[in-house]
Amino acid sequence: MKIYPLIGLAFLGALALAQEPATPAPEIPFDSVPNLLKLPADLYLGEASGVAINSKKHLFVFSRGNSTGPAYAATAAQILEFGPDGKFIREIGHNLYAWSFAHTVRVDKDDNLWAVDKGTDMIIRFNPEGRVTLVFGRKKEASDEGAEAWKHPRPPLPAINGQFRQPTDVTWDLQGNIFISDGYINSRVAKFDKNGDWVKQWGEPDADRANPKPGEFNTPHSIAADAKGNIYVADRGNRRIQVFDPDGNFQREIHINVPLPPPQSIHMWMGNPPPPQAAIAQNGAPWAICITPGPGTQYLYSSDAYPGRIYKLSLDGQVLGVLGSMGHQLKQFGWIHEIACPSENEIYVGELLNWRVQKLILHPTSGSRNATGGQ
Repeated sequence: MKIYPLIGLAFLGALALAQEPATPAPEIPFDSVPNLLKLPADLYLGEASGVAINSKKHLFVFSRGNSTGPAYAATAAQILEFGPDGKFIREIGHNLYAWSFAHTVRVDKDDNLWAVDKGTDMIIRFNPEGRVTLVFGRKKEASDEGAEAWKHPRPPLPAINGQFRQPTDVTWDLQGNIFISDGYINSRVAKFDKNGDWVKQWGEPDADRANPKPGEFNTPHSIAADAKGNIYVADRGNRRIQVFDPDGNFQREIHINVPLPPPQSIHMWMGNPPPPQAAIAQNGAPWAICITPGPGTQYLYSSDAYPGRIYKLSLDGQVLGVLGSMGHQLKQFGWIHEIACPSENEIYVGELLNWRVQKLILHPTSGSRNATGGQ
């Protein structure tokens, strides 16, 4: 049996792009800090779906650990906080009503912590003390007749006002407006003001996967904002990053099209490599994105699942370098699900398949530092 790393995701819309010539990018030398997290003897990570860092260099991991319940209906969401030295500090939101299936975690400019739970369709804001201060969404009630997980029909169901359906990530602009990527079902971006009041939404499912239009999405999986308030959406299923202004006006799209490494150099996590066309269609598809805060030049980082690399880009979309590969060892990756990038050369990655967080120290050469602006 062949097991490919993107089961359940359709990348037909990427095949047209796959015909474009790939552009080589320099390899960025880097190190991975060993033994990063110091967990208590009785505490374990599950799939590390989210990772974030605050102004005090505290690290937050949203783990699909502390799992309870049957195999196919377990509660799998737990936020753990670690100090700058990796020492465990506390769990935040133990047994929270919103917990079901962890997706991503973010920290805003005021050190508030935001958690996105795909299973309950909820986004929760915690203050720095760890108390809930804002709630978005509502999970299905346990008393609802026939309550079950969302289906994924094609074409997708239209979005419903006031309801998230498997949201994925959150970011903010300069005014504190809140942008939520929503997600696996609704294929949209939802905008709220800084007080949590609804403003608008934009985006819809792609009508033609072979030719997705601007503003159409196929699994908007990650979202980030630059210093000018532009919103970057990882349109994973369409193998592109779409950029919008804060009002949802399309600005441009970014494609990551770096040549695949030789098949023999790819350390397959499990099963055989995908066939050539499937491999090309997956290459560069953005699973996770983040933007360095500045001051000065900002950089965009993006990761894919196959061949399991991280890409460093200027904000206008030029690929400045690549690093890493698929595998089990340090400096190898198993489905990076979220990236935190507090500075250009220090990034943190949460991995699903390897149940861990890696801290990466980059040593870019002059070629991989040659940004062209585009902020």
